[in-house]
Amino acid sequence: MPAPAAVSRARLWWEVGIVLALSVGRSAVYSVLALVQALQREVSLGDQQTSLNPSADAAGFWDVLYQFLGQAFALAPVALAIYLLWEPGVSAFRRIGLDFRRFAGDLGRGLLLVLVIGVPGLALYAAGRALGITVQVDAAPLDPSWWTIPALLLAALRAGLTEEVIFIGYLFDRLKRLGWGAWTIILATAALRGAYHAYQGFGAIVGNVAMGIVFGWCYRRWGRVMPLVIAHVVIDIVAFIGYPIAASLWPGLFAPAPAVTPTPTPSATA
Repeated sequence: MPAPAAVSRARLWWEVGIVLALSVGRSAVYSVLALVQALQREVSLGDQQTSLNPSADAAGFWDVLYQFLGQAFALAPVALAIYLLWEPGVSAFRRIGLDFRRFAGDLGRGLLLVLVIGVPGLALYAAGRALGITVQVDAAPLDPSWWTIPALLLAALRAGLTEEVIFIGYLFDRLKRLGWGAWTIILATAALRGAYHAYQGFGAIVGNVAMGIVFGWCYRRWGRVMPLVIAHVVIDIVAFIGYPIAASLWPGLFAPAPAVTPTPTPSATA
């Protein structure tokens, strides 16, 4: 049996790596870190206990490490989508326009989308909060820790890549191959984007559906995902970092609502 070609072997290694990052490989990394963390405690390993569903450490180095690892592993589906779009002799990055060949133009278009989508989106959120149809979204607090800003920047990058590469780059290609029309794809992916953010309430659904329609139309016209990723990342950076500031200035709209204890339903009682 002939040996596989170099390109095939490279694709096979990428496939193995992505599958592991999405499944047991991720668990293995966390398991090794848990062992290292246990070995650093004063209590001997034999006197310690563990849980099948542990929570992250609430403070210090381990909390930082788990947060960064969580963001990194969350990029595995993006890598899988790009891998599946890759064809021999055709770069998936160039196919969907996720490269730096036209970065100046992509940056300008991305910032324009921030003005078109981001500013009205903030107004829509405030209106939804005032009308009581949008869930209070609590952003991570800004504290003086050195890692706070890098962690928020990484979270924004992860969100931008995840949604734009999968919703736009991947699904547009696959649904087109299935024979769907351009506007059917735009509306379907926009609806899926709205459903993806439904936990935030009706205001977020409307805002994200509108964002999906605009982004889908732009992708069809420009043929590039990069401006959409730039716009998404900038919008999230403003939200993640600017949100706590807005909460302090306008607590009626942005500050966390008082906690309400839900009344148990018959199905939830023992």
